[in-house]
Amino acid sequence: MLKFAPQDGRDAAIQRLNEVDHRIVVGGEAVNDAVEIIEKMFSSATHIALIDTIKARAADRAIAKIAPFHRQRNGIDDAILIETYIDVIAAKSSTDDVYGFVTHNTHDFSDRSGDTRLPHPDLAALFDNSGSRYATNLGPLLGEFAEDLLDEVKFEREFGQEPRKLSELLEAEHRLFKQVWYNRHWNLRTAIERSKHRLVSREEWEQMPSKKRNDVTIDTVWEVALASAKRTEDELGPDEIGPWDDFEWGMINGKLSAIRWMLGDDWDMLDT
Repeated sequence: MLKFAPQDGRDAAIQRLNEVDHRIVVGGEAVNDAVEIIEKMFSSATHIALIDTIKARAADRAIAKIAPFHRQRNGIDDAILIETYIDVIAAKSSTDDVYGFVTHNTHDFSDRSGDTRLPHPDLAALFDNSGSRYATNLGPLLGEFAEDLLDEVKFEREFGQEPRKLSELLEAEHRLFKQVWYNRHWNLRTAIERSKHRLVSREEWEQMPSKKRNDVTIDTVWEVALASAKRTEDELGPDEIGPWDDFEWGMINGKLSAIRWMLGDDWDMLDT
């Protein structure tokens, strides 16, 4: 892009590409979190062994062409699921227990000629809406038994803030960088006014031992710093250049450190 793209519109295109790259990185973390949740669910679930009798009954469904073999497709996997469910509810130890068969596959398990929230007529006898429930949406079914818990989980999983755009982070980093630099500039200006720091010519600076150079600044360099400070004042405005109390100064440095960390720097990167 930098080498071959026409100059007109190139910068805007590069900015958009950088935004996409940033969103991929940030959004990828959400995908990883979702995968981790699913893996935990599978690892903590009760594992049911697939036995030969279930396979045989699933094959019988195919021969009889009953759901989920009522369509022109191989539904052996779906048949194994429903036959496994039959064994599970047959083995339940208490009449108070409620089992649910929840699926989004309405083509193979639901009544396609009517209300798809109802099971296919070939499967209807398995569900009495009391101890055995059929559902095509997990949320409402859980809500009947643990509404408060469901609301809590939904809030935890669904609430989220839109991540900041890369351009917003860079803009904030620039402003905070200017504020930190300007504060340090004024500290040096105060030291010069109090004769704790001296301005010297370049010739004098070059003749000094390296240890003594920390307490002096070259006069021409200082002139550039003064001009830069004036530009910073004009850019930020009087309300954004301090002076800051200790709390405000800590917040500014903390924000700059956090944003730079997001952009790839170390936590304590506060160079100006």
